[in-house]
Amino acid sequence: MKGRQIILDHINGREAAALMVDGMLDDVLIDADAPRIGTIYRAIADRPVKGQGGMFLKTPDGTAFLRQVKGLAPGDTLLVQVTGMAEPGKAIPVTQKILFKSRYVIVTPGAPGVNVSRSIRDDDARDALLAIAHAEAGGLPEEARIGLILRSACEGAAEDEIAEDIRTMLDLCEAVVADQEGAAALLSQGDGPHVAAWRDWSEQAEVVTEEGSFGSHGVLDALEMAEGAEVALGGGAYMYVEPTRALVAVDVNTGRDTSPAAGTKANFAVAKALPRALRVRGLGGQIVLDLAPMPKKDRRGFESALRAAFKRDVIETTLVGWTPLGHYELQRKNARAPLSELLK
Repeated sequence: MKGRQIILDHINGREAAALMVDGMLDDVLIDADAPRIGTIYRAIADRPVKGQGGMFLKTPDGTAFLRQVKGLAPGDTLLVQVTGMAEPGKAIPVTQKILFKSRYVIVTPGAPGVNVSRSIRDDDARDALLAIAHAEAGGLPEEARIGLILRSACEGAAEDEIAEDIRTMLDLCEAVVADQEGAAALLSQGDGPHVAAWRDWSEQAEVVTEEGSFGSHGVLDALEMAEGAEVALGGGAYMYVEPTRALVAVDVNTGRDTSPAAGTKANFAVAKALPRALRVRGLGGQIVLDLAPMPKKDRRGFESALRAAFKRDVIETTLVGWTPLGHYELQRKNARAPLSELLK
């Protein structure tokens, strides 16, 4: 089926959302048992970890870990926000740089200023959005030091919807920032899959909300395929995406194609397919690519293709580079629980 579909349903009792593009599963969000990304706590500093330059914190949901702490002593109270998924037995990763993110706006306490997404290029549209933002934030005292970032979804959206979204996020921000004293507490829950889909999948799409729609729209079949390691690349080539305890290993094979350019073609297909394969499987951390043989002169083109593919991805990924053995390494944020755990 051509086009984009956003399908909202539940799987194994968990809230879930799937994005289908031209009949293929492009992204999936499934609620996990761990604290949601974006959750905000009032936390209590517990004990420093000098070797790592961080500190363990007490939260209502267990121990959290904050990196790069300065001027923080055990017993201090602070606001923190969950930034990723904690591996079993490890502390919840958090940051003091809190954001309030919605479909049209990101509110940034401690970073004043009003900015518009660079993807909105029309000057008149930018001016209109700035006028809306200043009108809604005009009543804030200057010492509040709260900033706004108007997201790309604002382009073409109704002005009243944008204004309402700004007001809602500003009210939430003010309420949370004002609640900094007291025992450890959960101040704001992160968005679940259905709200996150509305927030981040903002391109035009058909929205399906009927119960059982994962089965009727092919999502369950796509998830079953994603549980496996093999990913077809076209032309008979394929790759295996296999998580281990230490890293995610990606093995590339050309299949029956034995032509001189087979390796290069397969590797460029990997560059295009890898972000979706990792995104759907919920995989992050260290990623090592064992690529098919190709001339060294093609490495720069492969890196450019890989960089372009990950630039469009929603999860932060760093392209590290080549190893002496000819492998290619990436570092990807652990932003989701692995699909294999969520489907148990």
